[in-house]
Amino acid sequence: MAEKVFKVGVKREDGYLYFIDKNGDVSRAQMARGGKKGGKPSKVAKAGVKKEKGYLYFLDKAGDISRAKMSRGGTKKAKKAVKKVAKKKAAKKVVKKGKKK
Repeated sequence: MAEKVFKVGVKREDGYLYFIDKNGDVSRAQMARGGKKGGKPSKVAKAGVKKEKGYLYFLDKAGDISRAKMSRGGTKKAKKAVKKVAKKKAAKKVVKKGKKK
């Protein structure tokens, strides 16, 4: 399913999100916890992986860069039919005739 692309061997620390940045390097950012904002990303390791279209690149359990083919072309959602609302006709006013004395 997934294939190793580059061996890095990154040791992870708790509280950080590890990802592959635009340059193909391993970066990490502090995760937002308990109302605190997340941190700015910092580079952990330089790999320079060239990303191919149609693949998801991630850091696997061993700390290496791996990729998996993205699933595309599933069944598409059917578009919702727009219901046409018929205009209501104005109701005729009924005039009650009063009793004559």
